[in-house]
Order: sequence, then C-alpha cells, then structure tokens
Amino acid sequence: MIGNFDLQTKSQLKILTEISFIFKGIDTDFWLRGGWAIDFLLGEITRLHSDIDIVTWISNRKQLENTLIEAGYEQIPVPEEFCNRQSDFRKDNIDITFIYITYNTDGSLMMNGLPEWVWRQDSLLPQYYYLHGISVKVLHPRQLLEEKEIYEQIGRPFRQKDADSKKILHRIISDF
Repeated sequence: MIGNFDLQTKSQLKILTEISFIFKGIDTDFWLRGGWAIDFLLGEITRLHSDIDIVTWISNRKQLENTLIEAGYEQIPVPEEFCNRQSDFRKDNIDITFIYITYNTDGSLMMNGLPEWVWRQDSLLPQYYYLHGISVKVLHPRQLLEEKEIYEQIGRPFRQKDADSKKILHRIISDF
C-alpha cells in the first residue's frame, strides 16, 4: 500500500469523490475499470495511476457530459474512430476516460459502437467497493483480466503495469 500519497493520487481520489456525487446527482450507475478498479477490489492503493477509467451506459452520455462541463471538467477531443465509444475529460491535470456500454441486438453487453467485443454477462458487479471513504462499483475482475488479454492479442505494446495487474487479477479471481 502506498502510505504517503503523492499529489496526483490525492487529486485522483478527490476526482473520484466528485464523480461519485455527479453520478448520484444524475441518478445513474458507473463502474471503474483499469488500475483503480483493482485497487477498490483490494481495498488498498497498490500503485500510482496515470488516469481514471470509468464505464457507464451510452444513454447517460449527454447528461453526463453536460454535468461534467458544468462542474468544471474540460472535455478533451477523442479520435473520430472512438467518438461513439468514449468521452475524455480533464480536471486538475487528471485525465478521466468514460467508455459507454449498451446491449447488442442479441442481448449481449458490449462497448457502444464495438459489437465485436462482447463483454461477460457478469461484467457489471452490483455491489459497492470502498477505498478511503469513497464507494464505487467496479467491473468484474474476470472482465478486467479479459480486457488486458484482448489488448495483448490486438498488439498493444508490453506495459509492465499490465503484467503486474494480470498477476493481481488472477489472485483476486482465485479468492472471488
């Protein structure tokens, strides 16, 4: 566990608190993914994080974007091929990516605009996880692990943090 939080970690925890309140205010759910999801699953901060990754329903997009802008978040343009899949924001030098999910015509869960990537039916854990007074939902650890493996298959360059995350996710899954 990281005992002495750096400024970025403190800022990210503050942003996570704000985002939790924003989602409560618009009466909808979100799930963390990536490194912060792992930390919430473990109940401790395991490493420094470069950003915050969030999942929510595509039907929330407009209201969420408007609310974030009103709350002082700067919307960052995303490449054209990702426009229907995600929104990027920044506040206090913290990058936050929101990816949007929906159901495919066959009822399977998928990232909006990317029907090739079918998600696990149990991807969206219903319970809250707690860390430093913040409560959030997270993606199922198996979904997090599958995402890491898919990125490897499609040629994402090796990142040590992904290898470390995979080891941690295997441990979490064995205890789940």
